[in-house]
Amino acid sequence: MQPSFLIENNYPNLLVCGFDEAGRGPLAGPVVAACAILNPNNFPKEINDSKKLSKSLRFKVFSELKNVAKFGVGIVDEKVIDKINILEATKLAMLQAYFNLSEKYQVFPQIILVDGNFLPFAKRDKIVEISAIVKGDQKSLSIAAASIIAKETRDQIMRDLDQKYPQFGFAKHAGYATKFHVEQIHKYGFCEFHRKSFEPIKSMFSVSS
Repeated sequence: MQPSFLIENNYPNLLVCGFDEAGRGPLAGPVVAACAILNPNNFPKEINDSKKLSKSLRFKVFSELKNVAKFGVGIVDEKVIDKINILEATKLAMLQAYFNLSEKYQVFPQIILVDGNFLPFAKRDKIVEISAIVKGDQKSLSIAAASIIAKETRDQIMRDLDQKYPQFGFAKHAGYATKFHVEQIHKYGFCEFHRKSFEPIKSMFSVSS
């Protein structure tokens, strides 16, 4: 399935914004949300679900999006994730992304398209509709663009964390529960950027606290 403007075209003369996130599943680092408004006459033709793009192509598209799209980013760290849970943290990151977009460009989208099966926030400002779309990053170009922005933003954060804690290999797996990552946690313990509410860290944290 290739994303298109088919969904966006259902809202003629309305400003449509796509939302997606990166980092709900990892054991470490923040959850990052992004939103994007595309110009249908000027956008990277290689846009797709971020998971379907190679690293090099995803970075290329991300670099192009920064020049031609209006976008916002929200970042909620692991401490807040542990406090309010990952779903609520994801919603908060999406709300932050909305505010970031509005503040940067003074634009207020009317249609919100969200990847997934939940609505991140209530209607506000000029919003007339918020729609949750399962596998939206494979259907909507606006959501797919947001998925790329969120993924690339988060990956850079994890590469930066890798410089501080190279033993965990954050640059390779971005904090996900790979066999190597879990082995390193058992070997070295967890660091300040690990999510204490996620297993196996939760069990280790409860024992050590």
